[in-house]
Amino acid sequence: MFLELDRVGLAYRAQGTLRNAVQSLSLTLQKGELGVLIGPSGCGKTSLLRAIAGLERPTSGRVRLDGEVQSDAALDVHLAPETRRIGMVFQDYALFPHLSVAQNVAFGLHALPNGRRAERVREMLDAVGLDGAAERLPHQLSGGQQQRIALARALAPSPRLLLLDEPFSSLDVDLRERLAHEVRLILERSATTALFVTHDQLEAFAIGDRIGVMNQGRIEQWDDPYTLYHRPATRFVADFIGHGVFTPASIVSTPAGPVVRTALGDLADVDECPLPDAYPQGLCDVLLRADDIVHDDAAPVSARIERKAFRGSEFLYTLRLASGEQILAHVPSHHNHQVGEWIGIRAEVDHVVTFERSSEG
Repeated sequence: MFLELDRVGLAYRAQGTLRNAVQSLSLTLQKGELGVLIGPSGCGKTSLLRAIAGLERPTSGRVRLDGEVQSDAALDVHLAPETRRIGMVFQDYALFPHLSVAQNVAFGLHALPNGRRAERVREMLDAVGLDGAAERLPHQLSGGQQQRIALARALAPSPRLLLLDEPFSSLDVDLRERLAHEVRLILERSATTALFVTHDQLEAFAIGDRIGVMNQGRIEQWDDPYTLYHRPATRFVADFIGHGVFTPASIVSTPAGPVVRTALGDLADVDECPLPDAYPQGLCDVLLRADDIVHDDAAPVSARIERKAFRGSEFLYTLRLASGEQILAHVPSHHNHQVGEWIGIRAEVDHVVTFERSSEG
């Protein structure tokens, strides 16, 4: 493993109280992989980045990079940030306003001879598609261009690991998504191992080979994007990622095998679900995502539209079944039904995910 965090903890003392920002957190990242940390504000994402960079000293656990121990609380080892060869990109870009683009990129290359330094700057500007902007000042560039300059500056010294703390948060939505794809291509071409922090799920899915969902200083799940979405390991992950609801269900045995019985009918694709005796009396909650629900006027089940949100190509409908359950559904936008209408729906679930019945259920 290229990056290995083993039960890392980080605590701060604030107003006389010890606060655990990161708690016994473990994850691994292979060389060349792009990892993403996502979670609610205050869950410890940035604190973890700072611990990896050496800007904070872990209070427990160990950080290893390329086989070398960077921090080990038990052995009282903590290498200084400048010895770790770790690059960082921040959300405010941190460019020097009085220096040209080329001078900004060259800032961390003082050890190189002048000729090689200039060559490296040209390589980096070409890599981020701004080779014609070398003599311009940062304020003469757009926000997206400034972020690419910050990326070029971080990559110029050839760091072993790149850490990016919400690098696109100050940009508009369309630019964020486009820049996320561009940055992924730049990092892939340079074979850079990177770990991002973001609060944007679309950004996380656009960038990450591995995504970690954090909650209260812990990793709830560290997985590839597809598995994270379709096979959430915990109820928190299922609730945090994507649009969906938990609705009461039961796992029952039938002659054809176990099924998950819901108000929308039986769900049969339960190969990876628990057996009926996994929950008391088989009672559980099933995760129904908005893309699991299909608008079908011929379906035997109808639901009343309570709310609708226009998303361009689709609506996100909030629906209420006659039995009282609330359901979300993505519906093509040419199906422009009105709030209060009843429409036919059916469940089309390829990945059935169940959890223990909520006490509120």
